[in-house]
Amino acid sequence: MTRIVIIGGGPGGYEAALAGAQLGAEVTVVDCDGLGGASVLTDCVPSKTLIATAEVMTSFDSSYEELGIIVADDTPPAERAARVVGVDLGKVNRRVKRLALAQSHDISASVTRAGVRVLRGRGRLEGLQAVDGSRTVVAELPGGEREVLTADAVLIATGGHPREIPDALPDGERILNWTQVYDLDELPEELIVVGSGVTGAEFAGAYQALGSRVTLVSSRERVLPGEDPDAAAVLEDVFRRRGMNVMSRSRAAAAKRVGDRVEVTLSDGRVISGTHCLMAVGAIPNTAGMGLEEAGVVLKPSGHVKTDRVSRTSAPGVYAAGDVTGVFALASVAAMQGRIAMYHFLGDAVAPLNLKSVSANVFTDPEIATVGYSQADVDSGRIDARVVKLPLLRNPRAKMQGIRDGFVKIFARPGTEIVVGGVVVAPRASELIHPISIAVDNNLTVEQIANTFTVYPSLSGSIAEVARQLHTRKTAEEV
Repeated sequence: MTRIVIIGGGPGGYEAALAGAQLGAEVTVVDCDGLGGASVLTDCVPSKTLIATAEVMTSFDSSYEELGIIVADDTPPAERAARVVGVDLGKVNRRVKRLALAQSHDISASVTRAGVRVLRGRGRLEGLQAVDGSRTVVAELPGGEREVLTADAVLIATGGHPREIPDALPDGERILNWTQVYDLDELPEELIVVGSGVTGAEFAGAYQALGSRVTLVSSRERVLPGEDPDAAAVLEDVFRRRGMNVMSRSRAAAAKRVGDRVEVTLSDGRVISGTHCLMAVGAIPNTAGMGLEEAGVVLKPSGHVKTDRVSRTSAPGVYAAGDVTGVFALASVAAMQGRIAMYHFLGDAVAPLNLKSVSANVFTDPEIATVGYSQADVDSGRIDARVVKLPLLRNPRAKMQGIRDGFVKIFARPGTEIVVGGVVVAPRASELIHPISIAVDNNLTVEQIANTFTVYPSLSGSIAEVARQLHTRKTAEEV
């Protein structure tokens, strides 16, 4: 029987374990944190659970008066505070942790039922490939015990951890990284978020919705510098309109405790004060001390494992998946990389990873969902595409729900009119992007989308409307 050892139990690891066991391999997972990894225990599942509470509060605060909802409050409207609902952050965070642990336990049960052996500990490669092609993995178990495992193939899926600034080290109380925020019992009164990437933007928006006064420190010209510029502009406008202090082109150099407050010093000498500070300045791959380079695994300058499109590393018999590869920091991509690795090694039919079919979402309010080629690809000439953007303000369902911010944008090739990408900025954009993802993955044309029935009224109607605007009548020569 083929022996596979997986180091790391995140989405790339546990999905690979399930795939390997299904294909008849003997699979062992060595994991030190709990199956699901950071994605389930400290990142994706917890943050999106926190954001779910924030979404409810934002929806209520922003539209209850317009929709005619009456708040049962004897206080005259002129004397009533702007916020009509509050949050018990301790209760919210206890729910967050409970759901994360439950999800991890569900994953563990599924993996165990599939016949996978799970070892609690830290794994590392030892030595080069043996003459018979096998690899040796040493599992460091609790209590100082060690177990030596022989594998025909090894998958590295160890994820990453928060990057730290030397002069702004988290203390877990006032200066926090994104794994520590769920230990808070009380809502930060004044929260400084350092970093305006996806993690920083999501937490900044969520805590603002929960009731914190938020300052977002961005070293770049705009928030979400890696996202569609039109989408980022909408979100930044929403942030500012709701009272967030967005400081662009401002790089944090240090953060320190001053009594029960935090002072953040910027590189230009300015100092910002708040009750708490959240550091969201990226992640570092967990590749140190694993014997990877000694085993022939090539690392990128960033420390990430270099892989090809079927998850192979430079070392025969060694694969890698997930955040440790630096390909795309998405649970869905990690899971696909893990499955692809197993399919490839075990000889099953496999399609190489195609990043242009990956749909991604930023869980802010409004959400930003993307798939395929981007505006940057079009602007730089990497692809020739026609673009149409339609604001949600023109959508009847959006008007009924009091939705003012957002749009649908689709990219299509001229001539063939094949859909090659899209952007949706809207509440639940993560759900609305799916029909565009199907179009991109299956090379559908805008005509096919335009001729597909949509419910009236619905937000998805805007997708069909954009497709109709992109569809052009062909001349006799073109036909």
